[in-house]
Amino acid sequence: MIAEARREQIRELLMEAGAVTVGELQARFGVSPMTARRDLVALEERGSARRTHGGAVLPSVAAHEHSFSQRMLVAAESKQRLADVAFALLTPGETVFLDSSSTAFVLARRIADSGLGVRVLTNNGPAIQALAASEHELEFSVIGGAHRRLTGSFVGPSAVRMIREHFVDRLFFSVTGLARNGMLTDGDDLEASVKRAMLDQAAEATLLLDATKLKTFGRHAIGPVGRTSLILTELDDPRLHAEGVTVRVI
Repeated sequence: MIAEARREQIRELLMEAGAVTVGELQARFGVSPMTARRDLVALEERGSARRTHGGAVLPSVAAHEHSFSQRMLVAAESKQRLADVAFALLTPGETVFLDSSSTAFVLARRIADSGLGVRVLTNNGPAIQALAASEHELEFSVIGGAHRRLTGSFVGPSAVRMIREHFVDRLFFSVTGLARNGMLTDGDDLEASVKRAMLDQAAEATLLLDATKLKTFGRHAIGPVGRTSLILTELDDPRLHAEGVTVRVI
């Protein structure tokens, strides 16, 4: 297939799915990673795509990234229910990652209030404050890095390096949303990199999804939904179902 015809098909895939990965393009068109990336560069130069780590998304339909305080006001009751169900999965003695999402913060607050004997590693600034303020003696570690004022999180290469020094029992995380092909996405590339590293180092990964996450997606790919072990969600959705993934509607 000539390059222009292939790029037109990639553009159509983006229009249909909202996001593509380099791996998907390799498998679909039988091209090398370098050729796939070159196609995405060409589409970005034409305004048809926005490149991300490992792929591309549509340039104009991705969700705007909101501050942590703004996110806490969205679906607050749903996040509390998700955190309560997630908390019930925890066993004393486990080591867990909590990401920078507002839902993970609610879970951290639940841990802080209960004094449950789990070890927490997190880059979530507000969660760190909640754990530090607990009246119970909790074991937690701060995943350090560059501080993002918008989200209160710590990100960047040093955060990723620290994550890769640990293996944990569980990861609890959320995302900006799902692309039409089931790709997990985030609004920021550095946040997406942290979540990818956490997925790599966790024996089990639990995705926490309120209903709003099924209506939008971010500009940066984290990975396919199949990277998760368990999905706790308000609404079922065909995109959530992948081999080896348990979907639990709460």
